[in-house]
Amino acid sequence: MKLQDKVAIVTGSTSGMGRAIAKKFAQEGAKVIVTGRNEERAKECVDDIKAAGGEADYVIVDTSNTDDCKVLLDKTLEKYGTVDILVNNAGMLSMSPVTDVSQEEWEKVFKVNVTAALYLTQLVAPVMKGKGKGVIVNTASVASYAGHHGFAAYVSSKHAIAGLTKSMAWELGPEIRANAIAPGLIHTAMVDSIGGLDALQFMIDACPMKRAGQPEDIANVALFLASDDSSFIDGQVIKVDGGFEA
Repeated sequence: MKLQDKVAIVTGSTSGMGRAIAKKFAQEGAKVIVTGRNEERAKECVDDIKAAGGEADYVIVDTSNTDDCKVLLDKTLEKYGTVDILVNNAGMLSMSPVTDVSQEEWEKVFKVNVTAALYLTQLVAPVMKGKGKGVIVNTASVASYAGHHGFAAYVSSKHAIAGLTKSMAWELGPEIRANAIAPGLIHTAMVDSIGGLDALQFMIDACPMKRAGQPEDIANVALFLASDDSSFIDGQVIKVDGGFEA
């Protein structure tokens, strides 16, 4: 198993890509802390992992709240004593253009998509440094590479997480590796909340593979980046988009 006995925190793991990552990590031997704001979904994810023979627990937190981030780390250390892998996956979509996005919406998107990743990394880095090894995987987006009409705060935040990932790699190495995944159109509940795949047909049409991805497509890459299979990959933002940004 590629993550045997590693302890992994996966934020935003009660659904979608995060849930697929949590399950994949557990299948590969990791002890997983599932996080999110919905206790029912968190418990379902943990129960699924345990039913499949894996090990997991959940902590209900809002990672945009710095106090909650500290609670998350404290409870992880209380349960498992360490942290080997941090997946900063929790995210928020914003569909407001430059001329309409409010300061409140702008700041909330950055708190969820960028600041939470920064603060959690600041918290876990001393633990990883102390043991001489650790991995951070951030969730970026194809929106990290180009502008898209009507997504001003979201696009800006995803450009920011790509830059933050590179800064993490430079400043936390050599003990800690940091990389990011840039998903394209992945069929998740977030996509369904804005009209489903039909509303984003333009992305399917512009993709060489002519289809949406699945959360498991992201989980497979997250596993690669979290494992020693990628031991010489650092500071990279890896597109998993079916060629959308090729």
